[in-house]
Amino acid sequence: MKNVYDVIKKPLFTEKGSALKEAVNKLLVEVAVDANKIEIKKAVEELFKVKVEKVATIKTHGKVKRYGKFTGMTSDRKKALITLKEGEKLDFIEGA
Repeated sequence: MKNVYDVIKKPLFTEKGSALKEAVNKLLVEVAVDANKIEIKKAVEELFKVKVEKVATIKTHGKVKRYGKFTGMTSDRKKALITLKEGEKLDFIEGA
């Protein structure tokens, strides 16, 4: 297994993500592009000390961007929508 910090990059704080967290106890994080659902589940359980019920992944391909006369690509991204088990709770920045 990879290091948990290599699998999970950062939590995503969006309006949709916070609504999912409050309504149905789901968590939205950005993960490594080559990480699979089993690695993501183990990394979240080890890092945040919670029980995970289900993991859904969303892969977003990079876009072509222009910088003057030059063209480039943005990076590919992968997001994970993690469903926590009943009774589990995870608060990132509740006190801030």
